[in-house]
Amino acid sequence: MAVTTPGPQAAPADTLPALPQGIDHAALEEDGPRAFGDRMGTPAPDEKVLWKGRPDLRLLARSAFHTRTLGLYMAALVVIALATGRSDAAIVAGVLGAALLALLYLIAWHSTRTTLYILTDSRLILRIGMAIETRINIPLKQIRAAHLRLRGQGHGDIAFELAGERILGTLLLWPHVRPWHYAMPQPMLRAVPDAAALAQLIAAARAQHGAITQNLIGIKESAAPAGEAGTMAGALPAQGGAKGRLGEAGLAAGLEGATA
Repeated sequence: MAVTTPGPQAAPADTLPALPQGIDHAALEEDGPRAFGDRMGTPAPDEKVLWKGRPDLRLLARSAFHTRTLGLYMAALVVIALATGRSDAAIVAGVLGAALLALLYLIAWHSTRTTLYILTDSRLILRIGMAIETRINIPLKQIRAAHLRLRGQGHGDIAFELAGERILGTLLLWPHVRPWHYAMPQPMLRAVPDAAALAQLIAAARAQHGAITQNLIGIKESAAPAGEAGTMAGALPAQGGAKGRLGEAGLAAGLEGATA
């Protein structure tokens, strides 16, 4: 027997966070990779910069480079070698494990150092690229859905489903891409602090481009009269491991990505 659970009552529109006054554009060139005025990576003078940030090193190493999993695997090899009386094999496994983890943390550190996420009132900008600097420009009205995954201590990932045809590639975005979505790669803000609050801020900025309402399974966009500013009711979940969803969008604008 199927049981249908009614969705929650829509919360007042004032549950949305107010958009901040904005960050000084000059500060963007003092934090992380620079764009040197390139329009793909530099907000226009009339754009309001709402937020900037980068991944947390330890969480990025654990979630994107799997340092915890590999560390446990190498530790298990050491234990097995010791249990079978092969101390030489245990030493080799321990040394190789330590070297592997050091290398992965070095790569994660370099990825963090070469990353800057920027949210404006009209788009998301990703300045990324460990080997070749790339600037990804995602108009907010191009975002069809956003998925929030909290990973503890307020940190989390926010992945974006984009309207339109497949343009961005997984290799171009990695590690700033949602795993296992190869047909339609989803750009992702990885291991960002205060992820739930950031998701709320993104939802508020996105709501300026369409009306958004809250239901049982997530946040879906409904059609709004022409010229009417959209509002959002409800909030993205704040529980650990929860996911928020910013849903269906209308016509999409262009999506751009270019190497530096």
